[in-house]
Amino acid sequence: MSEVLREWADNASAWQKHNAMIRTMFAPLTAALIEEAGITAGQKILDVAGGPGEPSLTIAETVGPTGSVMCTDAVAEMVAAAEAEAKRRGLTNVEFRRCVAESLPFDDNTFDVAVSRLGVMFFPDVPAALREMLRVIKPRGALCFVVWGQSELNAFTNVVTKVMERHVETPPAGPDDPGAFRFAERGKLVALLAQADAVDVRERELNFRIEAPLSVEQYWDLRAETSGTLREKLATLSEDERRRVASEVQESAREFFPEGHMSFPAQMLLISGRKR
Repeated sequence: MSEVLREWADNASAWQKHNAMIRTMFAPLTAALIEEAGITAGQKILDVAGGPGEPSLTIAETVGPTGSVMCTDAVAEMVAAAEAEAKRRGLTNVEFRRCVAESLPFDDNTFDVAVSRLGVMFFPDVPAALREMLRVIKPRGALCFVVWGQSELNAFTNVVTKVMERHVETPPAGPDDPGAFRFAERGKLVALLAQADAVDVRERELNFRIEAPLSVEQYWDLRAETSGTLREKLATLSEDERRRVASEVQESAREFFPEGHMSFPAQMLLISGRKR
């Protein structure tokens, strides 16, 4: 298992624990993805890197009983979490498959639409994954992605990053290393999608607020539990240093918690295209 997949496997239980809150936080992304991809009742949808179930399960509600969703992820623990959540919500039009994006176990021209919400940044071989996703959708079928915009415009993540940089030396990531901000540069994923032979490729900014009924202390707990990279860095610190980091993050983030309710400004990119 690659380092990235091992990290996500370790994260699965925390993501399952915080699933309802994460669903709330990123509901605007799911709504934008559904609108951009033109997802409607009766369609057959592929979600690549669906994690513990979103956006697959919300899409399943959108396509209804005459449609279907195939939720895939490379991590078995994430697939199991997604399946458990579907059962809890009583959804019967979703299937689940463990597979990597670069080798999808589906026939050509199977799906009406393929999506990936905050997943493509972590694919080991993005061009291969894009070709596979295009292969399995029908001619003129849509392909749609959401990725993080620039780090400095996303306080939800950079509040923690700035504090951690004061406590743990972190070498800069390479431009093509898997990571949250791999496609934050405008046009980068667009170019790869065009090179994969997609047509009608476009990109737009999505500005919204990451909101949830969380206190600043609960925000820190969520971040510390769901980020494998952050957990690894915290593990190198003493107990006193970890308490100091938590205190500094909470103080830095406090302005984004009016009346004890989390509200971070966020900018993401929505990239879409079609199969010829």
